[in-house]
Amino acid sequence: MLRRTRSVLLLLVTLILLQACASAPPRNPDNICSIFKEKRGWHKAAARAEDKWGSSMHIPMAFMYQESAFQRKAKPPRRKLLGFIPWRRVSSAYGYAQVINGTWRSYLDATGEHWRERHDFADATDFIHWYMLHAVKTNGVPRGDAGNLYLNYHEGPAGYARGTHKKKPWLNRVAKNVQTRADRYAAQYETCKESLKPGLFKRLMGW
Repeated sequence: MLRRTRSVLLLLVTLILLQACASAPPRNPDNICSIFKEKRGWHKAAARAEDKWGSSMHIPMAFMYQESAFQRKAKPPRRKLLGFIPWRRVSSAYGYAQVINGTWRSYLDATGEHWRERHDFADATDFIHWYMLHAVKTNGVPRGDAGNLYLNYHEGPAGYARGTHKKKPWLNRVAKNVQTRADRYAAQYETCKESLKPGLFKRLMGW
């Protein structure tokens, strides 16, 4: 009985450690090849979303780097009451893509996929592709223009159309950084995408 209890405890500890490793941010977030080699499930999800929405995977990856540094349960900082007492958070943004509650509900309602979660990488990736498509359709932003797509993402398509980003030099600098990272990710991915393809057995199994 004692041996069986120890085996169960060991199994639980192993599962917890594996889950922690799977959900931890990638060790080298500056290189998309390193990210996908470390987290094969992420590559599978990114490739599926790319095929589904017709937009390149490197742009959502650059967005998530900027928004959460790939932390699955990231939240914005809290306001300070009287200058030092932690108070409410500055927004309801949450997860890899830092999506606020209302926007996430709009995505779930539009897709009908109410099981999705903001702290799930595949779901966050799918959301960003969906949101970018709104910017493409609403404001005519090219699918490969990561900088202006990010400005739409930050300001909302309506805000972008009004030019709210033009009064925010700091935001335009961030958008340029996102564009630079997206371009870098795209170039890196070209060097490793063949090696990331699953073998015959995994293809047959739907990987």
